[in-house]
Amino acid sequence: MASMRNGSGDLWHALLSSSGVALHGLAHEAPNFRPDRPWPGIFDALPSEFQANFLHEPAFDTANSTFCVWRRVTDDRWSRGPVQLPPGEYGDGSSDLLSILAGNPSQYVELASEYYERQIAIADVAAIYRHEPVTEELVRRLNPEVDLESLAKDVAEIGYPDEGWRF
Repeated sequence: MASMRNGSGDLWHALLSSSGVALHGLAHEAPNFRPDRPWPGIFDALPSEFQANFLHEPAFDTANSTFCVWRRVTDDRWSRGPVQLPPGEYGDGSSDLLSILAGNPSQYVELASEYYERQIAIADVAAIYRHEPVTEELVRRLNPEVDLESLAKDVAEIGYPDEGWRF
């Protein structure tokens, strides 16, 4: 499982399994957001291999979704249900919320600039995207206010490579 919350009410959850990946999310400014009633079609074509562990898992809160996308290991592209969105430029919010997953460091740098009002170097983000070992210096450049002790626990828990820094 993976998830993201932006602190403004938007979020996404991902189910990662041997079958593939399914993601759903809530963009509260999307024109198809209806509290506790997902827009028709969002989950209609969700493959059965994702349904039990996705639609019925309370932690995923699929009742408040504006989009759902999935990709099975046998698929050559991402899919979504037959959704007819209301008019508007914002769509279902998936483009904005999922852009940080595209693997393009410049997109994350843009997000950090807009959301955190902070300038960070593309090279530092690219190092994380390449899964290079994290150093205390890199962490401080990305977020000087971070609690390093707490981060060290998170880094160890997820198995991310580090340069052996501990407190």
